[in-house]
Amino acid sequence: MPADPARSLTSSSPVDPATVPSPAAGGGNGTVIGILIVSTFVVFLNETIMGVALPTLIVQLDITAATAQWLTTGFLLTMGVVIPVTGFLLQRLHTRQVFVLAMGVFSLGTLVAAAAPGFPVLMGARVAQGFGTAIMVPLLMTTAMRLVPPAARGRTMGKISIVISVAPAIGPTISGIILDALNWRFMFLIVLPIAAAALVLGAVKLKNVTEPRKLPIDVLSVILSAIAFGGLLYALSEVGEEASGASQPVAPLVPAAVGSVTLALFIVRQVRLMRSSAPLLDLRVFRSRNFSLSVAVMSLANIGFFGSLVILPIYVQSVLRIDTLTTGLLLLPGGAAMGLLSPIVGRIYDRVGPSALVILGSVLVSAALWAMALVLDVGTPPIAVMILHTVLSIGLTLTFTPLSTTSLASLTPDLYSHGSATSNPLQQVMAGAGTALFVTLLATRGAAAVSSGADEIVAAAAGVRAAFLAGGIISLLAVVAGCFIRKPESDDRALRPASTGETAEIRSGG
Repeated sequence: MPADPARSLTSSSPVDPATVPSPAAGGGNGTVIGILIVSTFVVFLNETIMGVALPTLIVQLDITAATAQWLTTGFLLTMGVVIPVTGFLLQRLHTRQVFVLAMGVFSLGTLVAAAAPGFPVLMGARVAQGFGTAIMVPLLMTTAMRLVPPAARGRTMGKISIVISVAPAIGPTISGIILDALNWRFMFLIVLPIAAAALVLGAVKLKNVTEPRKLPIDVLSVILSAIAFGGLLYALSEVGEEASGASQPVAPLVPAAVGSVTLALFIVRQVRLMRSSAPLLDLRVFRSRNFSLSVAVMSLANIGFFGSLVILPIYVQSVLRIDTLTTGLLLLPGGAAMGLLSPIVGRIYDRVGPSALVILGSVLVSAALWAMALVLDVGTPPIAVMILHTVLSIGLTLTFTPLSTTSLASLTPDLYSHGSATSNPLQQVMAGAGTALFVTLLATRGAAAVSSGADEIVAAAAGVRAAFLAGGIISLLAVVAGCFIRKPESDDRALRPASTGETAEIRSGG
């Protein structure tokens, strides 16, 4: 199938052999990917593990709710700032060096968090954890795309989806179980030996996939990306805090404006650098329609995913009056469904491609969000919440697994690292947007209900329904966009070095 000329990339120089996967498929490849999957699962748990623990930390550390929220916000901000730089790191350093850097900093942060005497030290430790997490995801995705042949990528990405989707989904469950029996420090003490073991094993067993290249790094681009993505994520987090009634030192509009303007400058800078030298993020990835659509659908799905991770525990505990441990167990079947189905979905992808899976998945996500908007109330049976959350989780699995594969498989190998480093910060921003939107609607609709004479529990239920209604409306966009996703071309032209003057095409899959 010829590539669409409108989505082709003409290159006057050959593809760098260092970016091309080795044709040898040694047994060590499974070990490499296995180490990376386990390590990434461990670090990704920390993205959502703090949510359930915040009420406990507010009391034990004697801090306000607005201050405690920074343990989550700071983690996400660090990821948003660091991820754009990973494209450079993955090309400049050996695979093992990048892994040791990421897991070393994460393990150190986990150790410091477990021993933190107060909030400032704990906050610094969370920043270190965010740094390590930000590097691990692009490292895993890029390495898998280089080592795994196209015919088996779906199965591998199915396993990777367990990391990307299940780890954040079960974070609140694990946190609830730990806090029910142990001190909050055990959230880090339990993770620490696993992280340390993965660090040692990776340092010994991990092999280098490519030879690093001496690339210049544009310091101005790094500064612009940090301000842009950091500003947008900070603004989104402050929107949620402001809606919940916490006083904010800076109005969310200010960092939002700064982040938006800086993002525009960052994009202009990358376009200019593509003409003369190596950009921090190569925006040519968006010339692939399949990549752009896949990232768009994943970003829209992330709004409902992370929004529900925040709102459902609030609904279950505040409206249904269910304790923390039971709340975690109530959401466990959804996480388990993700873990069990992800490899199966990956194998189906290898046979039939992404189209049917993405359409079915996005429809299930939309149906679950609409159902939550209609049925969640004061008297809703907990079993109904569990069923709806499980349906949502199944839909997300059918969506994330094929799209994670399709997005990068639609690019040439020299753009894998840039594709991953571009996609992840966008999804982080959309996850923050989903959380902010859901929390804002929860608070504003609840406040309006109280003003109308409703009691607090009824008002909270009204706010929850309003949040999921917005999620349902947004999910319809994902359903429409998902209909245009196509399987990337299965030929191996992009796996061979291009001759001088040859066109290096981005495989559009269209």
